[in-house]
Parts: sequence; structure tokens; C-alpha cells
Amino acid sequence: MTAEPWRAMPAWAVEAAGPLDTGPLQCLHRPVPAPAPHELLVQVSACGVCRTDVHLALGELPPRRPGVVPGHQVVGRVESVGHDVTGWAVRDRVGVAWLAGTCGSCRWCLDGRENLCASSTYRGWDVDGGFAPYAVAHADYAYKLPQGLGDVSVAPLLCAGIIGYRALRRTNLPPGGRLGIYGFGSSGHLTAQVAMHQGAVVHVMTRGERARVLARELGVASVGGATATPPEPLDAAIVFAPAGELVPLALTAVDAGGTVVLAGIHMSQIPPLDYTSHLFRERDLRTVTANTRADGEQLLEIAAAMDLDVRTTAYPFFAVPDALRDIESGAVAGSAVIDLAGHHERRAGS
Repeated sequence: MTAEPWRAMPAWAVEAAGPLDTGPLQCLHRPVPAPAPHELLVQVSACGVCRTDVHLALGELPPRRPGVVPGHQVVGRVESVGHDVTGWAVRDRVGVAWLAGTCGSCRWCLDGRENLCASSTYRGWDVDGGFAPYAVAHADYAYKLPQGLGDVSVAPLLCAGIIGYRALRRTNLPPGGRLGIYGFGSSGHLTAQVAMHQGAVVHVMTRGERARVLARELGVASVGGATATPPEPLDAAIVFAPAGELVPLALTAVDAGGTVVLAGIHMSQIPPLDYTSHLFRERDLRTVTANTRADGEQLLEIAAAMDLDVRTTAYPFFAVPDALRDIESGAVAGSAVIDLAGHHERRAGS
């Protein structure tokens, strides 16, 4: 990747990971990148804010590159294409997600499990993400987006939606099954809708009254506090909250033969498990590690076919730190999204 030094842009970068009140993200001026032969240059119109971005800023997920720009739920328009790129044209609407690249030749890539590739790279962790007006992305890892959702609404699908969908698949939930969701933020509120669309009965356990109100509005079967016991045994559960103490509760809540899936990239310490109470009777405990491109394509097809209600709180570009703080405190119901469209308009009119 080269840069266009005559074009500068502001970008939020992780300068010194730590508590959010210490300002781990700083808005710096960077040159607008130029696409390599296999890349797209994307003018960013919206970028979802993920809890992973919070973990990165806090240092719970150490940055893999100094001064990396977070943001991996990127929506925008193609501004230019590298000379080896096919299938994309200038002004195409494009989505760019967490998975930035893989080797394409290891046993995991060849087996359709590229998310386990040891050489995989990730947007906003290894390479710069969308907390900036422009970003570059490998054309083979970019998504065509459904037209039914606007830029701010479709952004959360590119991680929260995709990871939630992969977690749902890994539950092996039977038709009409009973699903518990622990934590009802960006991923939770999207996954619940997809599960109900597929016929599941969904029970939600979450902190924060705003999240509980949202769960009721979306029509789940029951809503309780983060440590509540669901009103019936579950066939499966997904733990979206990064709280290890919820894992034994979820395992206790699932019936014989049930599955608990941990969907986060970071989890606080899990308490000791009791074999008889938590795991016996063929209960399974599984994790999710990133996603494949196929997961993203399938989720976007499902979203285009159903009436998905994406609840968002939009923040202007220079309020990125506010969005991170609101996610950390649980103040956001649904998804937080940075809306950069107004930023581009102001620059064009200045």
C-alpha cells in the first residue's frame, strides 16, 4: 500500500492503549492511502463501532501494529481500484469487515475454515480500519451490500451481524428450538431477529434497562437480568457479553444435549466449572473465532430477505471516543455507528 501525500485526512488511531478516560485514541492527520494492485480505495460513509474496538483501545486486545486505526464495520463507495481488481467499479457501494486477508493455501483455508488461518489478518487490528474518511481493502474480502438498508443501518451487519450469525450456526439449534441470548447489544439484537425469523423461541438475559426494553420491542419470548434464569430449559445459548461469570449460568440453563457458544474475541476469567452441574449429559461449550467470507455472504442474503430492524445510535466522526465510552458503559441500545457522510459533505463545501 502506498499513500497520496498531497491528500491528508483525520484518523482516529490507538496511540497508547489504556482506560478510555486517558484518551487512548487520538485524532491524527494521515495521508490518504492509495490502493495496491489488488485493493479498493473506499470513501467511508459509515463505520459501526464494535466492542472489539473498545477492547483494542483499553489494551485488553493488544494492537498488532502501532498507531493502528480501529473500525471494521465499514460502508462506503469505491473511489478508485487497483489495476488487478475485477468486479468492482468506481462509485460501487461496498462493505468491508473484520477479516482482512488469509493465506489461501493452508489446510484451514482449503477446508473452508479460513477464519482459523494462522496467517489471517484483521481490519482495525493488523491493518487500518474505518475510523477515518478513507480506507483500503483487498477486493476479494469486500462485500456487495443489500440495497434495502441505508449505510448507517447496514454497517453493524459487517461484524455484529456476521459474528452473531456464525455463533447461531454453531449452536446447532434444532427447528423451533429454545435459544438463550446473554448480552443484548449490537450482535444480540441482530442475532435474536435472525433466530426468530428461522423459527426459534428466544429468551434474553442482559444488563441495562435500555437493552431489556429493546428486546421486548423486538418480540422475544422473555427478558430478564444478566444473571436471570430463563423460564424454560434452553436448547442452546449464545454468550455475547464478555463476562466469564455468565458461562456457568448459561451451561446450567441449557438442557441435556444443549450447546453454549461464546461469541466474543475477549472474555473475562471464567470461574471453575463443575463437571456434573455444567457439562455432563452431553452439554457442549464452543467458541467463535472471527468469521469466513461465506458467513458474511450468507448473513447479507438473509438480511436482504427479511425485515431486519437494525437499531442504531449515530455519532459524528469527531465523537468516536464518546461512542466507545457509551458502549463500555452499556448506554447504547442496539448498535453504535460513526456517520461520516456529513464529514465528507462539510469538506466538500469548505
